[in-house]
Amino acid sequence: MSDEETDQESDEQPKKKSKMPMIIGVVLALAGGGGGFYATWSGMILSPADDQTADQTDHNGEINALPDIAFIAVDPITVSMRSAGASKHLRFRAQLEVNKSAQADVEVLLPRVVDVLNSYLRAIEIADIEDVSALARLRAQMLRRIQIVTGAGRVNDLLIMEFVVT
Repeated sequence: MSDEETDQESDEQPKKKSKMPMIIGVVLALAGGGGGFYATWSGMILSPADDQTADQTDHNGEINALPDIAFIAVDPITVSMRSAGASKHLRFRAQLEVNKSAQADVEVLLPRVVDVLNSYLRAIEIADIEDVSALARLRAQMLRRIQIVTGAGRVNDLLIMEFVVT
């Protein structure tokens, strides 16, 4: 019976599984994570295509000339806002960044630009302005409307100089 007991004991003891695959997996994961961090941090991947400092100076260290642009001031606009309680007003003042070659064309269309901005600003509500990202969204909407009125390629950007709710 002693032979049978030893056979049963050997059958009952499970074989220990090797922890080597798990250790190799952890080491490879750490090495991959560290390599990915270094590649991103050093700029090897996901870096901007053109460096800001490279745009400002050429290879000789001289400062490049500014682009040929002009700024056109938009007349200040005051709009009454709809609110639950008191009457509120929005004061808005901006400038348009245009190419110098299109400056005269945009100045001729400036009354239409003011009309579009006035109509858009009257349609928004106080709740639309209270959001943290509201100014960027409103600026993009107004710029798009201005570009439709003035035509493609004339207005590059809308610079908001004053945006105050009183």
